[in-house]
Amino acid sequence: MSPRELSKALTHLKQDKRLAVLIKRHPKPTFERGRDPFVALCRAIVGQQLSVKAAATIYKRFTTIYGSKKLEPKLVLRTTLPRLRAAGLSAQKSRYLWDLAKKFIDGTVDPKHFASTTDEAIRAHLVAVKGIGRWTADMFLMFTLHRLDVLPTGDLGIQKSMQKMFRLKKLPDSSHMKQLASSWRPYRTIACRYLWDSLDNE
Repeated sequence: MSPRELSKALTHLKQDKRLAVLIKRHPKPTFERGRDPFVALCRAIVGQQLSVKAAATIYKRFTTIYGSKKLEPKLVLRTTLPRLRAAGLSAQKSRYLWDLAKKFIDGTVDPKHFASTTDEAIRAHLVAVKGIGRWTADMFLMFTLHRLDVLPTGDLGIQKSMQKMFRLKKLPDSSHMKQLASSWRPYRTIACRYLWDSLDNE
């Protein structure tokens, strides 16, 4: 995202006085270069239900299987279960990785079409992969594809931050979150970056 585009987004979001406070308190979000889609999704599957440190360790062992070769669907599909298990992956996650590889090979998930595909259509393709749910799809849209208008309603951190921001008695459900964030469109991704920052700095 260019500085000019980010400035435009922040100008829009500051119209919400609650968000304006967060924008003033926290640094502007940065946008790292998106990872290769297959690599990003492999990392997401490997890291499920693990601490950041444990996920990084197992992912490193997983990629070490392939040496200097680029991580590609056909290589993962050929990797035996004992070899994946030796890297620290469960049998279930190994099957998820195989299914991901199959879906890339058969075109169920096709990065070539992402640029011209809507967020919801990409989600539909991603959740067809075993082990990938809507939350993972939303993170992929936000941090790999850098889509600007994603509201991850299944994220507990965003739920908690919105509960605090709007002084709600309980965590908001998906419908309520969309209603509360309607004025943030089309930059809900940017708004969520500030919501996460507000929790990290409490």
